[in-house]
Amino acid sequence: MDSGQALFDKLWQDYINRLCPSAHKVHALLEEGQPLINDHIALRTFGLAKVGLKVLARPFLALGYQQKGDYTFEAKKLNACHFEHPDPLMPKVFISELMVEQCSPALQAIVEKLVAQVDESSLTGSDFLHQGRLWDIDWATYQTLAEESEYASWVAAHGYGANHFTVSVNQLNAHDDCQSVNNTLRDNGFAINESGGEVKGDASVYLEQSSTMADRVPVAFSDCTQTIPGGFYEFAKRYVLPNGDLYQGFVAASADKIFESTH
Repeated sequence: MDSGQALFDKLWQDYINRLCPSAHKVHALLEEGQPLINDHIALRTFGLAKVGLKVLARPFLALGYQQKGDYTFEAKKLNACHFEHPDPLMPKVFISELMVEQCSPALQAIVEKLVAQVDESSLTGSDFLHQGRLWDIDWATYQTLAEESEYASWVAAHGYGANHFTVSVNQLNAHDDCQSVNNTLRDNGFAINESGGEVKGDASVYLEQSSTMADRVPVAFSDCTQTIPGGFYEFAKRYVLPNGDLYQGFVAASADKIFESTH
């Protein structure tokens, strides 16, 4: 089992190489002489017992992470939890799963066939979290999934890896809110997720978030290679609660719109 930092380093390398190559440019724009603090990462999966949220959580629980918040996204048919480490410098982890049983029989059949290809022994340890797809899928099947669920098609195409990393805006001196970060990124050619507004949330819910739109990256399907949305970069500013602690949770209404960065 990796140490916590080793696991996040591997997730980061996979993220910048395979899912979000533009992350280097984000760092060049925002870093102020020290590494950016990663507020959280997000992982996606299918809600089937073999590969569900609990399976992705196991390596983090083994590292001392604890489950904190639960979230439901009814329109997207998603269930999610976030996990925190006793060391506040360790990133939070947000894991979501598609509630497959709520989807159409056609989608259920496709996802069950994909997951049937997974060798359970590949899910021990933590390496599978950054090793991409554990099944074969052709382009037409991806398109069929995308018509019903963008989330399902994303997981089917990319498999396992960080859907996004998140810059902690609280650390930055040159930017005191997400809008300021967005302005800098847009000036440098990035598209910003405008679903639900450029900035999701505010001081009243103790969290504001924004994100780039996902990089388009090449993915090798079983019959061709196509360029599709990959990973994106998120930005989060946390506010102090009345008790003096920094808010550590997530706001479901905001997270719902962040998911649309991969559309």
